[in-house]
Amino acid sequence: MDSEPERRPVVASYCATFLKPEMLHIYRQITGLDRVRPVVIAQKRENPDRFPFEPVYLMPKPATHFLRRFWFRQLLDQPWEISHLEVEALTAILNKSGAQLLHIYFGHIAVHLLPLIHSWPHPSLVSFHGADVLVDMDKPAYRRATQRMFAAVRKILVRSDSLGRAIVQLGADPSKIEIMRTGIPLGEFVFRGRPVPENGQWQLVQACRLIEKKGLRTTLRAFSAFAHAYPRATLQILGEGPLLGELRELAATLGLTDRVLFRGLVSQDELRETFYRSHLFLHPSETGGDGNQEGVPNSMLEAMASGLPVFATVHGGIPEAIKEGVSGVMVAEGDDKALSQALLDAVKSPDLLAKMAKAGAETVSQNFEQASQVKRLEEIYLETIRA
Repeated sequence: MDSEPERRPVVASYCATFLKPEMLHIYRQITGLDRVRPVVIAQKRENPDRFPFEPVYLMPKPATHFLRRFWFRQLLDQPWEISHLEVEALTAILNKSGAQLLHIYFGHIAVHLLPLIHSWPHPSLVSFHGADVLVDMDKPAYRRATQRMFAAVRKILVRSDSLGRAIVQLGADPSKIEIMRTGIPLGEFVFRGRPVPENGQWQLVQACRLIEKKGLRTTLRAFSAFAHAYPRATLQILGEGPLLGELRELAATLGLTDRVLFRGLVSQDELRETFYRSHLFLHPSETGGDGNQEGVPNSMLEAMASGLPVFATVHGGIPEAIKEGVSGVMVAEGDDKALSQALLDAVKSPDLLAKMAKAGAETVSQNFEQASQVKRLEEIYLETIRA
């Protein structure tokens, strides 16, 4: 007789790289599943010690991938699609795994898989996370391909209402869209109140990829003004990314070399401990030059759950997690002066900081708790399989 796990419906998750360090939220989502049995399909696997999971079916890029990509992008000026042979190989993997549903992570990846979505007899769904919504949508061929993908998939998952509205504006059927919020494991980010530091030794932190939409230039400029008033204050920036050199230079130009610590990528344990040692969390997100936007930043939610007061911007899905002046503070994108003033005002009101921290943690508990979000995802999966 089959064991209980084998009777659960199989859901295949396609993630081109399983997994990059910043994709912890995807790992939490997949490994949290209980009512369905997850399998993963990827082109390559990274960080297996950090993200242990089985089974992972690898289908590397074919030798002709770069030629095919060049043909589509440079000569046809449209997004490339997988070949007939790749469709056959992926279909064989799906059949071997017994999958009844295919979940494709990231919208721009789903566009490449259109031939598979059309030919595979079972339903597919796609999830959008922020960076994959508006990039290249100024190109008519890319927009049309994305609209074909919207029509082909059964469901479209988005991490915030703001992303959902953007998807509808691109041509998606609103009835297909489901809000699937980030899940935060509250047991790992237990709320702790923060005492007011002695002698103005405020410790500020931002944790993110070092890329344009994270607003790190705004962070450094705002901290510069804050540090002028509180010379013992420090800022830690956790994460890696292409802007590291530029940000180091900006910190030096602002006279902050000894006050800003770029720590690179840290473990989850180190991240938590840094949060608990810190007093204020910054995340002044902004729209990138290529249209890249946030959903609801994972690190911001983790910081809120841990009891850190958050200072962010009116951007993307952030207002869906923060009520201004109640569960955090938001200023306009790119406004370092407003951000620094908000910080300076807040530290003069320790009671207000404590109230915001408590309200922020309650917001995460009510709306972003991992178990409840995974349960919702399972319900979407099962409903889609049964339809």
